[in-house]
Amino acid sequence: MSVGTRRQAGARRSVPRPAAPRIDTPLGELGVDPDDLPDGLVVADEKGRVVCFNAAAGRITAVRPEDALGHPVEDALPLEDLEGRRWWQLTDPYGGLAIRTGQPERNLLLPGGREVLVSARYVRTRPTGPLHRLVVSLRDTEARRRTERSHAELIATVAHELRSPLTSVKGFTATLLAKWERFTDDQKKLMLETVDADANRVTRLIAELLDISRIDSGRLELRRQPVDIAAAVGRHIQSHIAAGQAPDRFLVRLQQPLPDLWADPDKIDQVLSNLLENAVRHGEGTVTIDVAPLPKEHSPLEGTAVTVSDEGPGIPEESMGRVFTRFWRGSKRGGTGLGLYIVKGIVEAHGGSITVGRGPSGGAEFRFTLPVGTPGYLL
Repeated sequence: MSVGTRRQAGARRSVPRPAAPRIDTPLGELGVDPDDLPDGLVVADEKGRVVCFNAAAGRITAVRPEDALGHPVEDALPLEDLEGRRWWQLTDPYGGLAIRTGQPERNLLLPGGREVLVSARYVRTRPTGPLHRLVVSLRDTEARRRTERSHAELIATVAHELRSPLTSVKGFTATLLAKWERFTDDQKKLMLETVDADANRVTRLIAELLDISRIDSGRLELRRQPVDIAAAVGRHIQSHIAAGQAPDRFLVRLQQPLPDLWADPDKIDQVLSNLLENAVRHGEGTVTIDVAPLPKEHSPLEGTAVTVSDEGPGIPEESMGRVFTRFWRGSKRGGTGLGLYIVKGIVEAHGGSITVGRGPSGGAEFRFTLPVGTPGYLL
């Protein structure tokens, strides 16, 4: 037996793997129309003439597809880089190096200065052969810009909201450490209570940021258990009364029997706390809380509806669509403007919905619904 034969006998026998299938079926054969694609698609033939210019490309570039078809791609899609140089002259897909396979995504400018994300793929009939097809993908940057602006606003808001309590905490603790003996017990107590309140404010802000992160990433965890929504409303009202609100400012109307509700009690407390706090602080007159089962004629789901309304000036009609967005603040609103955004995320994570409108007395009216949410093992 030769050395080569012995090596083969002692080696692990390899099993040939099937070749990966090539996906070269045209879009038409897959039943996909280029106009159904979410991104802009521009295809030029071997002569550089546009043979495909889908609807998304027309929307992004403001060029009608019929005006682009058959024209040179550099005329139909006049792109410049951020320094004002013609992109087609820089990349030269038809006359450049034959080993290139495309262009990575980058920000380019359309006529008029509109920014667009562009990537290109060079399709050749053989490696290093002439260009057979030039495939260009276009994406609008507006969504990315909105995200970047939202992140910038979030950072600015957090920095602003943290600066005030942290300055207070630092100032009072430094003063107490330096001049402890000069203050009376009452003065020390007042300063420590202020430090405690500011520390709680920072803690709440951090909790809001964590909630936003979980909501945006779809990772908001719910710990469902039986929740007595009527009792939860009562606890929050008693808390406001203990803080100095008149008992007759609140009107609770319960419609029995309520269906059994499985939800995260801490998250539901967060929703109720925010809505009642808004009604007390920014509304006027009586705060009315209605708790009732979902009417079966209006909803296929079994669940509970909670409505919180006040008798204040209400929310302007033009602002109704922005109430549940980040950083929304009414004319009198303070804080971070994140509370109602979080409330909406919590309600929707439970499978419910929340709306805002004008109440019977003209004030703001928030109504959220929660399905029963019974765990599967109990059904």
